[in-house]
Amino acid sequence: MSAGSRSAASGVPRLRLDELLDELQVRIDEVRGTRDRVNGLLEAVMSVGRELDLPQVLRGIVEAAVVLVDAEYGALGVIGDDEKLAEFLPVGISDELRARIGDLPSGHGILGELIRHPEPLRLSELSEHHASYGFPPHHPPMHSFLGVPIRVREEVFGNLYLTEKRGGIDFDAEDEAVLSTLAVAAGIAIENARLFEDVRLRERWLAANSEITSALLSGAPEDEVLAGMLERAKDMTGADMGVFYLLGSEGELCGSLAAGEGAEAHRGIVLPSTRGTLAEAALARNGLITVKDVETDSRVAVQPERWRGFGPAVAVTVGTKEKLSGVLILARRRGRPGFASPEVAALPAFAGQAALALELAGRRRDAEQMSILEDHDRIARDLHDLAIQRLFATGMTLQSAQRFAEHPEVSERLSRAVDDLDATIKIIRSTIFGLREHEAPATGSKLRSRAVQTLDEATAALGFAPALRMEGLIDTDVPPGVADDALAVLAEALSNVARHARATRAEVAIVAADGALTLTVTDDGAGMAEGGRRSGLRNLAERAAKLGGRMTAGARGDGVRGTRLEWEVPLSPPTL
Repeated sequence: MSAGSRSAASGVPRLRLDELLDELQVRIDEVRGTRDRVNGLLEAVMSVGRELDLPQVLRGIVEAAVVLVDAEYGALGVIGDDEKLAEFLPVGISDELRARIGDLPSGHGILGELIRHPEPLRLSELSEHHASYGFPPHHPPMHSFLGVPIRVREEVFGNLYLTEKRGGIDFDAEDEAVLSTLAVAAGIAIENARLFEDVRLRERWLAANSEITSALLSGAPEDEVLAGMLERAKDMTGADMGVFYLLGSEGELCGSLAAGEGAEAHRGIVLPSTRGTLAEAALARNGLITVKDVETDSRVAVQPERWRGFGPAVAVTVGTKEKLSGVLILARRRGRPGFASPEVAALPAFAGQAALALELAGRRRDAEQMSILEDHDRIARDLHDLAIQRLFATGMTLQSAQRFAEHPEVSERLSRAVDDLDATIKIIRSTIFGLREHEAPATGSKLRSRAVQTLDEATAALGFAPALRMEGLIDTDVPPGVADDALAVLAEALSNVARHARATRAEVAIVAADGALTLTVTDDGAGMAEGGRRSGLRNLAERAAKLGGRMTAGARGDGVRGTRLEWEVPLSPPTL
């Protein structure tokens, strides 16, 4: 064999050896790539599983998926109760570009295809699929596509969407397998995060219940506690605005509290009934209702403009079997996701606990009021049975002693002491009547307390506090109309004293006796000027005449400078 033949023969094995070495290198690279990918998948699974905050878990899943399959864009869509996308978390698109694109997708087109058919889907060209709707303006071009569902137990929680595999190639079966494996791990991580979120949310609801109950039972004002309840419910459900409608005994809306965006339009609402409001729908359900779009809901027929700009809403009744306190409504701005079941699951229990605390606080106030009234009764009895009797006995002793007083001055002083005792007895009796005022609270004129308030209001203008004496069953015997006129006369008389009399002291007496109400105002001022204007006094006289009474005004006549005004009217209306 020649040298050339030997050289050619030796080249063939070397060529085959090179081919074998190249193939071996490819296999080694594939194994290394597979190993790196498996390691990346394991690392992604571990990373996702470490988080317990649900938003962070969802964000971590999308970011891991984009890296694992080498995609340029990725997103996770959370499916809501209405089989639409309640949330959409994109990766790879800047915030500026997202703002230019506009509203996030809700689940139409290819995204809706995975919702309707929750199976892995691979496409070489998105636009060629029959469900493709195209892209909105400013949306980046996308061609290759890979989507897989994420299941939590047997429930489809959402879908992973990946587009634009780098290098301009298609997603392959291995990408689908990797992504499907990540979706299984994501389902477990989401379930753990949900459980953690539920426990944390339950703890917050319990803390809110405890806070409201403690505040009510410690005596905090009811309006303040209700406002706090509204704020807590709004914060824990992520609502933008909360309203609490107060219900009256006849089912009427007797007021409202509101907090959050647009709350001004919902405060202080008073309506004869709940008809045409969201409160009516909640009362009809006797529990919790959710609304997709409160602005356009046909059940909101009364002043619907108050809900302009709001979308999802939830309403729940606040009450016990014995008493219905009101309706709590929470709303989110239009465009925000609806209230998911886990977010509002604890709301009825929260409302029920708040209603129970309100009822307990009301019963405690009633018990405290009864205790006060019982004290009033006891004091009134003691004053009547002890103080008045002793004063009577002292007065009789002084009157019997008058017969033995030889000196005129001593006799006069004893007489004045007896008169003072009689006046004191009248004052105590008036006090007793005031303490027993609660016996007929619904029909009384409240003249006693209103007169005290009128004197308090006149004190600043007078520069001193007038003395006040009241006798008789003022609150029970004086009709409300007569009481209104008497208070107007009292205010006018004190105003005249403040403006014209230059007085340093004034006394007011209100006496209901012998079928008549007598109002007397005296002062130690300059007296009535001759020829002065009398239009104010004429008005007082006309009020008395209208009720069949009379009014006199002039000098005091007791040796003291000043004016005495006496206004007297019958307690029963005049006969025609």
